[in-house]
Amino acid sequence: MTFSWTSHRFAGGSLALDVANSVVLRPDASRRIDRFADAAAMDAFAAGVNRHCAERDVYGPVAPVPPAGRARFIGLREAIDRHFRAEASGNGDPALLADLLDAISATLRTSRGDKDCLLDTATARSALFLAANPQPERLKICPNCQWLFLDRSRNRSRAWCDMAVCGNRVKASRHYYRHREETVQ
Repeated sequence: MTFSWTSHRFAGGSLALDVANSVVLRPDASRRIDRFADAAAMDAFAAGVNRHCAERDVYGPVAPVPPAGRARFIGLREAIDRHFRAEASGNGDPALLADLLDAISATLRTSRGDKDCLLDTATARSALFLAANPQPERLKICPNCQWLFLDRSRNRSRAWCDMAVCGNRVKASRHYYRHREETVQ
C-alpha cells in the first residue's frame, strides 16, 4: 500500500502530537495501523515534517532517526501519546508526566551534537515545550479519528483535527443518516 505524508497527517499543530498521531485508529486494536512500522515510512516522515509540520520553522530541517535510535523514538512517541491523551481527557497523571520526561531525557542525552537536528531530538523538544507550557483547554482529541491536536482557534471551538477530512466525514455521515430516516418515514 502506497502511503504519503500529506498536510492532513500534520494536523496536530505540534511536532510531538503529529508523531503521536502516526498510529492510525489507535483505540481500535483490530484496525490499528502503525505508520512507523515501516522504516521507509519513518524516514519519509522527516521529509513530511520539513514540508507540512506547524513547527517546521522552529527546529529547522530535520533528518530521519538513525536505525540505532528508532526503538527509543518509538518509546518517546508512546510516552507522548499516553501523557497528552490523558491530559486532553482531563485525567492527567504525574506518573505519565514522569514517564514522558524520562523519555525526553533519554532522547536528548543521546542526541548528536552537530548542527543537524534529528527528528527524535526535535520531537523531544516539542514535547518538552508542550509539557512545560500546558494549555489543557487547547489540547483536544478528534472525535472522529482520535488524533490529538491543539485547538488554536480564537474561541477554542475547533472540533476536529482537520475540518477537510474528519469534519467532512462526520457531516456527510450525519447528512446520510438524516436523509435515510426521512425516506424511511
